[in-house]
Amino acid sequence: MTSESVQPMSGPSRRTVVAAVGAAGLTVALTACGSEDKASDPSTEQGAAGGGATNDGGGSSGGAGAGGAALAKTADIPEGSGKIFKDEKVVVSQPAAGDYKAFSTICTHQKCPMVDLKDDIISCTCHGSQFSVLDGSVKKGPAVQPLEAKQISVNGDSITLA
Repeated sequence: MTSESVQPMSGPSRRTVVAAVGAAGLTVALTACGSEDKASDPSTEQGAAGGGATNDGGGSSGGAGAGGAALAKTADIPEGSGKIFKDEKVVVSQPAAGDYKAFSTICTHQKCPMVDLKDDIISCTCHGSQFSVLDGSVKKGPAVQPLEAKQISVNGDSITLA
């Protein structure tokens, strides 16, 4: 008999495994953050270029059927400010008397829903970005893209998401 000692093959140390798992998690998180920002650029640019709301103002029934039920009455939207419709993820504003606009309430920075509206500023509680509800522009970063414009119809005193 020989006195050779049989040593089992050793695998990676616990420290190596923990470091690898942490690095993989960080990579996934950073990739997800990066792809969300890139994915938001085309739609945000289209929303910014596409204008804002339509104000049909008259009695045409074209806008009412397309968007479904009315969001609000025109009297519900304060001039120089707006109103958030949480379920629809939209804010409707009235920059000037009789002029109505609508924007997404999803922050263009990291896609957080926004529900904090004071005067004409809607704020993101995730990272502090602030936007004007009157024109969708960024008032404070880290967001750099404006809010996505949404189409609305105003028929008489009824505002409908188009």
